[in-house]
Amino acid sequence: MEKFSPQELKFSEKAILHFTSSLKSNAKSDGVRIGVRKAGCSGFEYFFEFVETKLDNSNDLIFNEGECKIYVDRESLNYLKGSLVDYSEDGLNQGIKFHNPNAKAVCGCGESFTI
Repeated sequence: MEKFSPQELKFSEKAILHFTSSLKSNAKSDGVRIGVRKAGCSGFEYFFEFVETKLDNSNDLIFNEGECKIYVDRESLNYLKGSLVDYSEDGLNQGIKFHNPNAKAVCGCGESFTI
């Protein structure tokens, strides 16, 4: 069993495979940015975007996961510490899921949360 660390951000193998596959189909991208922003029906939402060019931003942490670089800004990491980023397929529903111990409540659509 993998040890839980409240200061780290973890990625499942399925999530890394999904990100790597997405990056291969978007050849201009250097990596994937994930983060948190104020929005959604519960106050905060997760976001994903491709990083088109390598950024020299000291505000970013870069997680090198195999062939995939994942960029996370330090403010978002404060909301994501201890989380597991996973990819799940459930019938017709598929996508990235956050298992975030910092979220007090998640909205019905599952895309926004409250701290």
